[in-house]
Amino acid sequence: MSIVVKIIIGVVAFVVVFAVAFFLGIIYRKKVSEREIKSAEEEATRIINEAIKSAENKKREALIETKEEIHKSRTELEKELRDRRSELQRQERRIQQKEENLDKKTDNLEKKNDSLSKKLADAEAAYEEIRLIKRSQLELLEKISGYSADEAKEYLIKNLESEITHEAAQKIKEVEAKYKEEADAKAREYITLAIQRCAADHVAEATVSVVALPNDEMKGRVIGREGRNIRAIENLTGVDLIIDDTPEAITLSSFDPYRREIARIALEKLILDGRIHPSRIEETVEKARKEVDATIKAEGERATFETGIHGLNPEIIKLLGRQKYRTSYGQNVLNHSIEVAHIAGLLAAELGADVQLAKRAGLLHDLGKSIDHEVEGSHVMIGVDLARRYKESEAVVHAIQAHHGDVEPQTIIACLVQASDTISAARPGARRENIESYIKRLEKLEELTNSFPGVSSSYAIQAGREIRIIVRPEDVSEDEMVLLAREIAKKIESDLEYPGQIKVNLLRETRAVEYAK
Repeated sequence: MSIVVKIIIGVVAFVVVFAVAFFLGIIYRKKVSEREIKSAEEEATRIINEAIKSAENKKREALIETKEEIHKSRTELEKELRDRRSELQRQERRIQQKEENLDKKTDNLEKKNDSLSKKLADAEAAYEEIRLIKRSQLELLEKISGYSADEAKEYLIKNLESEITHEAAQKIKEVEAKYKEEADAKAREYITLAIQRCAADHVAEATVSVVALPNDEMKGRVIGREGRNIRAIENLTGVDLIIDDTPEAITLSSFDPYRREIARIALEKLILDGRIHPSRIEETVEKARKEVDATIKAEGERATFETGIHGLNPEIIKLLGRQKYRTSYGQNVLNHSIEVAHIAGLLAAELGADVQLAKRAGLLHDLGKSIDHEVEGSHVMIGVDLARRYKESEAVVHAIQAHHGDVEPQTIIACLVQASDTISAARPGARRENIESYIKRLEKLEELTNSFPGVSSSYAIQAGREIRIIVRPEDVSEDEMVLLAREIAKKIESDLEYPGQIKVNLLRETRAVEYAK
């Protein structure tokens, strides 16, 4: 057998075996698939049956729960309905009760209205009867008293005014006594402490200086040929030289102490040098002026050092120094300013105020007097302008402006400076007045007090520190004396200028005179 035939037989055998095996595999897979399909159908049937059973169970449970919820809701609804019915019944009973009460009140009101109407009618009748009785009584009273109704009213009002005046006077006395006692004690304590701790100079010379001469022959040399030397001195210094019979002395007269001091120094230097002629006089006067200017600066620095005030403008220090050559009623203005600064500082320390500010305002309060001979206006306004020009604080400016009462003091510092200025000016030996102005002030004081109604006479005593007033007893009662004293004191404060304070002392005397026969 050839190889080809064997290969063909092998291939055919392989194909046959493969076909048989494939067929047998198909049969086996079919059987397996049938078994799996059957098993799946059974499982599906089981699952469906279980699902049906579960659904029926859940359905039953849902029905049961639904029934329970419905029952519960129904129960709650029925309960709520019962509660609402009960509430409605209560409201109905309450409304019914209120209606009954309103009916009762309405009945009572009607009864009261009837009763009030009756009472009102009775009251009107009674009022008419009272009016008639009052009229008859008034007529009877007018007939008995001899006064008409208007006259009686006037009499009662007059008596009432008298009583009120009496009570007001008593109350004023009580209040014044109480506060005056407290205020006087404190004021005496503060002022006494301040004055005791402040030493000050007394009044200075007024308008003249005296230059001593080595001999009377020097008077002729000072006068010079045809008076040229004395004219040169007077023209350069603005001072009058009085050469009289006073031995070995020349008097310098000028209202300006600054000029008088320059003339005094220059004249002393000329007398010491012995060479007195116009050119030498001019040179010496210029040197004396520079010397006085240096003294002015030194005095200003001394004032700031004594008072402990720092930070002042150099121009203010010079102005303070010029006050050394300025007097007021014979009182040296620089010493007065230093004294006021010390007193204001001591009072501020007692009251717990700013001590440095009080001393600064006290030192500068009369700053305007340094140049009031050269500038128009009062020394108060000049001082205010100078303080503002040199950048002083508004508190200091206000204290300067208020220290003579030109404006009302608004700060405690202004009040302290005003009080300190009065203390310094009013203390014994501080100032002097010329006899004419002193007498004129006393006459004006008496004239003012005599102008009040009820005043019989008045007398200024104790150098014008007290005014003693005698009143007519038939015109001024004892109670009215208190009010009259206050009115006079206020009038004096508003119309007069005076140092310190004035005591207003009213006297009322009733005399009864009879003769035995």
